[in-house]
Amino acid sequence: MDRLFRSEAPRLRLWFSARTRDIDAANDMVQETFLRLSSNEAHLRLRNPAAWLQRVARNLLIDKARRDASRQAHLHVPLDEAMDAGVAPDQAARIEAGQLLESYERAIAQLTERTRQVFLLHRVEGLSYRQIAERLAISVSTVEYHMMRALAHLDRVLDDA
Repeated sequence: MDRLFRSEAPRLRLWFSARTRDIDAANDMVQETFLRLSSNEAHLRLRNPAAWLQRVARNLLIDKARRDASRQAHLHVPLDEAMDAGVAPDQAARIEAGQLLESYERAIAQLTERTRQVFLLHRVEGLSYRQIAERLAISVSTVEYHMMRALAHLDRVLDDA
């Protein structure tokens, strides 16, 4: 897996960067691509893992485009609805959101110190992988490694919650 990551991640990063025009989104998508590979036991039997990674990458890009489009859907408001007052979320939704936040915080607390530090610098402080690498005096590939570990852990823990 490590050898595949080192050989294919730069190519995928360039491919995502060219399509998203956002290096941070490209880095996240590279991590997600390898996360999907590592969580799928079939990867051990793949004859051409690079082709599989490219297929997953295309699917991720399609999913991102759909998410982006759905996020923009709220900007279209029919005139009759524009006059309606907004409705506050109900109590059940607030409780569920609070429970999800607690699960998320517990999952982050379970990470190793370095992995948690890298994850929070990227997701909370908004630093790029390169900025994190410079701040912590580690390589960008080490930042990628810690982000992949963090995302895999959060995915596992939050799926169980």
